[in-house]
Amino acid sequence: MFRHLEVLVEEYSAEVALQSLLPRILPPNISYDIRSFRGKSDLLRKLPDRLKGYRSWIPDDWRILILCDQDNEDCRELKRKLENHAVLSGFTTKSSSNSNQFIVLNRIAIEELEAWFLGDPQAIKKAYPRVPTSFISQKRYRVPDDIPEGTWEALQALLQNFDYHVGGLNKVEAARQISQYLEPENNRSTSFQVFYSGLLALVAQA
Repeated sequence: MFRHLEVLVEEYSAEVALQSLLPRILPPNISYDIRSFRGKSDLLRKLPDRLKGYRSWIPDDWRILILCDQDNEDCRELKRKLENHAVLSGFTTKSSSNSNQFIVLNRIAIEELEAWFLGDPQAIKKAYPRVPTSFISQKRYRVPDDIPEGTWEALQALLQNFDYHVGGLNKVEAARQISQYLEPENNRSTSFQVFYSGLLALVAQA
């Protein structure tokens, strides 16, 4: 059974986004706490001890979600690191489990969380009405997980073209504004859909 989700994210903007998104994915009987770190390196450095700490006391009906950005790392190598930390701490992960039951779900935003926002042009339009949804047809934005020169830079450029965030992208504010309108089923980001399907697999344990 599954009744509570502990969520570990690398920065506050991810916490803000998930605070808006999780209630629309998780059933109301599942509680959650989101714990943000001071960047990806801080999360990865503290993760082994945090997982070992959880292992010493975590109830049987709790689950753990770990989310971080790919950035410039090899995605498979980063996933291997996350999986190893969990398995060495005594947890079953979705990838290592031979059944539908697992404790830890490791997920990676490719290349950054902002790709998930760019994967939902309707959400951006609702948050920033001057931005036309047709931006997604431009070559730069067509494949959200494969945007050259960084996804937060691409989101910043898009919003600044329509006189939003003219002083530089405020990642927390953009996350707060856009995430409230995200529609999980319609997101064009492949890494978001992998994240979403993993959460649904957790929900199936409830």
